Amino acid sequence: MAKAPVLTPRADDFPRWYQDLISKAELADNGPVRGTMVIRPYGYGLWERMQAEMDARIKETGTQNAYFPLLIPQSYFAREADHVEGFAPELAVVTHGGGKELEEPAVVRPTSEMIINDYFSKWVQSYRDLPLLINQWANVVRWELRPRLFLRTTEFLWQEGHTAHATYEEARDFAAHIQRHVYGDFLTSVLAMDFVSGRKTVKERFAGAVNTLTLESMMGDGKALQMVTSHELGQNFAKAFNTRYLSREGRQELVWQTSWGSTTRMIGALVMTHGDDNGLRVPPRLAQIQVVVLAIKGDEAVLAKVRELGDRLKAAGLRVHVDDRTDTPFGRRAVDWELKGVPVRIEVGPRDLENGTAMLARRIPGGKEPMPIDSLVRLLPAILDEDQALLLTQSRERRESRTSDVSTIGEAVEVARDGGWARIPWADLGEEGEAALAEHAVTVRCLVAADGSVPDADDAPGNVAVVARAY
Repeated sequence: MAKAPVLTPRADDFPRWYQDLISKAELADNGPVRGTMVIRPYGYGLWERMQAEMDARIKETGTQNAYFPLLIPQSYFAREADHVEGFAPELAVVTHGGGKELEEPAVVRPTSEMIINDYFSKWVQSYRDLPLLINQWANVVRWELRPRLFLRTTEFLWQEGHTAHATYEEARDFAAHIQRHVYGDFLTSVLAMDFVSGRKTVKERFAGAVNTLTLESMMGDGKALQMVTSHELGQNFAKAFNTRYLSREGRQELVWQTSWGSTTRMIGALVMTHGDDNGLRVPPRLAQIQVVVLAIKGDEAVLAKVRELGDRLKAAGLRVHVDDRTDTPFGRRAVDWELKGVPVRIEVGPRDLENGTAMLARRIPGGKEPMPIDSLVRLLPAILDEDQALLLTQSRERRESRTSDVSTIGEAVEVARDGGWARIPWADLGEEGEAALAEHAVTVRCLVAADGSVPDADDAPGNVAVVARAY
């Protein structure tokens, strides 16, 4: 009888495969309250690496980290009507504390535009205080009706940037810079994930924004996932909170603002973009463990060699774990590391020692081959770079091969149903066509210019709508 697969095959049931992988790779568990999750150490290690990479890029823009309260007075949410309307169905509200009913209910942070703008209005007095560039790493709560681990959860982790500028142009350019050079560079350079960069339609725009920029990636089943967003807020929140500054010319002016964010949804994206029927495949630049060195048997000479090799690889700057748990069968350990997607396994047993070799198993392209132990320190950095590049190439080739240019709504729906993306002229689609697509659970992911760049306006001539089914 054939041995049952460790994971449900993707081709049989992609959602079940995703849930299997999250569980068996020990990334997360469901929390005790519906829609919440417990992020396990291996999953949290991925988030820590994402944090470190993005935080460095954010700080290169001159942005500083701060922290704002989790609880926000409910009255704040009456100040910006579009924002309130957009978030009202998702709010969690605290009405009691310390055994007593609160004088004013407090909203559990769904996003921090409201409370941060209250403080921006106090901190900004003069043009000398601008630009004000703030980021925070925090948790937020949005009451999710259809939760799925990492992709949609009631509570999730994220970073949210909030900035205030003297002019519209400065704010617009800063939002675009975040989209391209912080998020775009992170996705391609670290997550090895291809994307389409575009502008959200009015219907899909962030509540309270005048423009939302997005990066959309194709998952393994052909559906789209909104990876990150960067918003031009115009002066909507500045008006609501009276955030003004004294200009160089001595006039009181309203500031122009941006906000932008990325979340633990990226871990789900990592699974669905790079995972295969054997588990995760973690890009080497992201992996908290790039190389695992396994002792096949509990032979003292073998144990000494794997520990020595682990030390040498660490000294060469690689992130290494030595697996010397020889009381656990080798096959089980190898499968576990494959599930977790560690880019490289180095397997050492008594026979390998005799030959002066180790078995090198590469998770990303697959395959195993013996390699001289003494050459590993020299060769592994190039191997990891090659595997990083391969993942990005595969991600890009998937999107390009499964994207079609169409001319009708019917064709767009058919492409999306078949697990692809469609491109259709926005002038032919429009808001009526967007509504018609929604009846088939197909959405306009973004608008792009004819040359693939981000358009300057929703109705710019030649705009193309990228449409797909999405998570």
